[in-house]
Amino acid sequence: MPSLPTPSHAALLERLHALAPARLQGIRRGLEKESLRAQPGGSLALTPHPAALGSALTHPHITTDFSESQVELITGVHAGVEACLDELTEVHQFTYRAMQAVGDEMLWVSSMPCGLPTDETIPIGRYGSSNVGRAKSVYRMGLGHRYGRRMQTISGIHYNWSMPGVSSEEYFGLIRNFRRHAFLLLYLFGASPAVCSSFVAGRQHELQQLNERTMYMPHGTSLRMGRLGYQSDAQASLAVSYNSLEGYGASLQEALTRPYPAYKAVGVRGTGGDYNQLATSLLQIENEFYGTIRPKRVIHPGERPLHALRERGVEYVEVRLLDLDPFVPVGITAQTMRFIDVFLLHCLLSDSPPDSPQEITELAHNQHRVAARGREPGLTLERAGTEVPLTAWGQELVAACRPIAAALDATHGGQLYTDALDAADAALVDPSLLSSARVLAAMQSGHGGAFVPFIAEQSQRTRETLLDLPFTAEQQARFEAMTVQSVQAQKDIEAADTMPFDVYLPQYLSPERLEVKHRRTPATAQSA
Repeated sequence: MPSLPTPSHAALLERLHALAPARLQGIRRGLEKESLRAQPGGSLALTPHPAALGSALTHPHITTDFSESQVELITGVHAGVEACLDELTEVHQFTYRAMQAVGDEMLWVSSMPCGLPTDETIPIGRYGSSNVGRAKSVYRMGLGHRYGRRMQTISGIHYNWSMPGVSSEEYFGLIRNFRRHAFLLLYLFGASPAVCSSFVAGRQHELQQLNERTMYMPHGTSLRMGRLGYQSDAQASLAVSYNSLEGYGASLQEALTRPYPAYKAVGVRGTGGDYNQLATSLLQIENEFYGTIRPKRVIHPGERPLHALRERGVEYVEVRLLDLDPFVPVGITAQTMRFIDVFLLHCLLSDSPPDSPQEITELAHNQHRVAARGREPGLTLERAGTEVPLTAWGQELVAACRPIAAALDATHGGQLYTDALDAADAALVDPSLLSSARVLAAMQSGHGGAFVPFIAEQSQRTRETLLDLPFTAEQQARFEAMTVQSVQAQKDIEAADTMPFDVYLPQYLSPERLEVKHRRTPATAQSA
């Protein structure tokens, strides 16, 4: 006899059945994908951001992340998974064509970086002479001082997601559940179990040697999300709660305004007067806060992100833990995106009790375990003070997602959402199906266990695949027009600046700009 649904699962089903199809059809998503530019041999390209790609400050789809050598490709907001991927593919095609015109560089298809030069020679992003452009570069200089430039060359994919009619309170409930269950995404979609030895030179680590130039974790899933990735002792002292927008905002404001001794020692300026960083606080600006998921709101020009959140509420969430899949031309598949849609709906519709300091500590432990040892047979995770097998917990979550996938399939036609859950179930039973396992297998079978030669070959193959796709003269002209418009937009910003940077910066960073004068009630702080 089948077991009766638990009270929490029954509540999920009730909320799911109450959702109007129009709200499911109203789900929107967008992608942001970072990739290093690399030489054919697998070393970092030290050339400037290609001029044919336009202004990294103002282009709507092509910019840079930390480094001048780190391209970030951005889609618009899409109602359909395939439409979103089609746009990401199109932006890739133009980018590769622009790069091909000036040399033989390629986009590195792994989240963990290619062969890196010395830390100080990794170029930080440059955005022109305007105040906002200079601030972006100084911020990156600060990241280099605080965490080292190598760490900042790690790349990933961010998945932006929203559904109409969701309040800030409900989005924070989603975020709490996401953090509880994020281990499943790390297990399923981690694709960075190995790294070039140059990345860990001079650092303490727990990696094992696979080859003379390659380090790895035998059962690792995502070194990017582990202790060697976006981690920081300073930020580890931040026990940020996601129980409410007010509490989240207060803890973030403290980190943005409280001086941190180690960063105070670095100073805002060096002895020669050049800027070392934007500020000496624990966080220079909001974007410095590392997390697997963030509440977000589109900001007005010059507005602080935290102010926008407090003033107008959460508009969407940004999922930040996805590795680049080196076996896929644009780094992510439609099936992965559909699984994330189902997963996020499960997080939204499930009961979401408040988090606690104890649970926050457990979640950090779980993240590190799965990143380093996710495919280890019998691996257990912490759940409410007890150890539970990762695979059993994962299968429980996938089973709970089945009605959601069925509802999305009914809304869109077909069974693609159910297929995504079937693939997840198969990978929980057979970890050799995972990208993290496939990366190690391919490295060892064809490249003697060497990370850089394997990813260089995959990157070259990806470059050829995308250059071979049809690209019309109309598409080329449209992107060339965006290049011209972005360059002009940067010039206009620079021409409009009248305030000296030394005056602009303290005004922008002023704590008053984080505050809200007319706080809205939760009922009106909803996304469109």
